[in-house]
Amino acid sequence: MAHIDDELDQLKVDTLGMWTLVQLQLRKGLEALTKLDKDLAREIILSERRVNAYEIKLDTDCENIFALFSPVAVDLRFVLAVLKINTNLERIGDIAEGIARFVVETDDSFDTKLLEITELLLMYEEAIDMLETSKKAFEMEDTKMARSIFKKDEYLDKINFNANEIIANYIRQNLDHTEQALYALSIIRKLERVGDQSKNIAEEIIFYVEAKVLKHKTE
Repeated sequence: MAHIDDELDQLKVDTLGMWTLVQLQLRKGLEALTKLDKDLAREIILSERRVNAYEIKLDTDCENIFALFSPVAVDLRFVLAVLKINTNLERIGDIAEGIARFVVETDDSFDTKLLEITELLLMYEEAIDMLETSKKAFEMEDTKMARSIFKKDEYLDKINFNANEIIANYIRQNLDHTEQALYALSIIRKLERVGDQSKNIAEEIIFYVEAKVLKHKTE
């Protein structure tokens, strides 16, 4: 029987593999959005099956480790954290797919003015950065890096909060771009959720490394 350390090492490798795939989905989504590349968007939609397959594999691997090794202490926290991180990564994959579907459905490239006033592209880059930072924090077991994600999430929340008024004003002045503006608002909502998922992941990293539970705690 394999030693638990070998199983945990492989679980970490597979988790990072899923992370890389989800990051790629998000990055492709940004490129598809800026270039209105419908073929790339369709590729993202098809690749979502791989993300789902990863989720199922990681869940199964965690269950097997529980059944075979009954992990305790830091090993137990690690497996519990991976289970929750896995769920958050799968949800980010779903979000990337949803953004790709907007690209497929829209007829025209997004208005540059719309992208500028909403800060949508800046928000997208920040969301990708949050996911990449969380991956590094997990890989290096760096809780300081994980905590840096909380501040980044505030930036996404601010853009999301301002989006309604900005887009409403834009639509009043650009009625012919109403559908596109509503797509932009939906994408902003989705990116805000990417921030939330990344923050959840950061909390799980801190739980795993420091044995501290941060959920539902105020600053």
